[in-house]
Amino acid sequence: MGGDLLLPGGGNVSGVGEWFTREIADTGRLRLSCFLVAFIAGFLFIRFSVRMIRRQVRWWPGNVSPGGQHVHHVVFGLVFMCVGGVGGLAIEDGSSGWAATAAALFGIGTALVLDEFALVFYLRDVYWSDQGRLSVEVVFITVALCGLLLLGLRPLGADDVAGDGFWSIALALILNASLAVIALLKGKIWTGVLGLLIGVVALVGAVRLARPDSPWARRRYSPGSRKEKRARVRERRYRLPLQRLGDRLSDLVAGRPSAK
Repeated sequence: MGGDLLLPGGGNVSGVGEWFTREIADTGRLRLSCFLVAFIAGFLFIRFSVRMIRRQVRWWPGNVSPGGQHVHHVVFGLVFMCVGGVGGLAIEDGSSGWAATAAALFGIGTALVLDEFALVFYLRDVYWSDQGRLSVEVVFITVALCGLLLLGLRPLGADDVAGDGFWSIALALILNASLAVIALLKGKIWTGVLGLLIGVVALVGAVRLARPDSPWARRRYSPGSRKEKRARVRERRYRLPLQRLGDRLSDLVAGRPSAK
């Protein structure tokens, strides 16, 4: 009757444990994995909570409003980040359970803060407006970046030139960072951010046309010029359909903005 506990699909608990130890713990990614899992869980929980509050579901606790003062969850997020961040700095063993706990607390706090990123950015309550979608986009970008880091990618192609000497490393970092910044200036947020980890993505974003209302286009594309017209055609033909698809995904996960 002995043996490993089987999982759906034919795997077993010990096999999963061995994989986790080999690929995550032994490679120094335990804290990052705990951060990412807690970040996703924290975001999904808080979005579920605010949607229940928005629907005024009776069985779900309402907003935290001591003395009539509504306390936004970004406040609780800052507390979690301080506890998890300082705790993580104080723990020397990065593979210990305490280190994993501190990383998870930091992940939960980061999720709570970034879920109200738009409120901090605009300095007003835009949570259920179209501008509030900015928070969801920032969360999605954070998940993508952490996922790529967990797969072993390193910022600005540092691993590709490791051991090649100081100037080679410095040149590669400056080049990759410059391409990513150009992509961001061209209004290509996803391309620029992901380009920090995948150099070819930054290169593509840097050499292609800028979005028509981006800082790059406003300074370098004269009104009515050939480039400006091409940029607007590309925006309508390719960017807007992708934006609508992204908005539908955002609404599915985080809730639809108010019509007002």
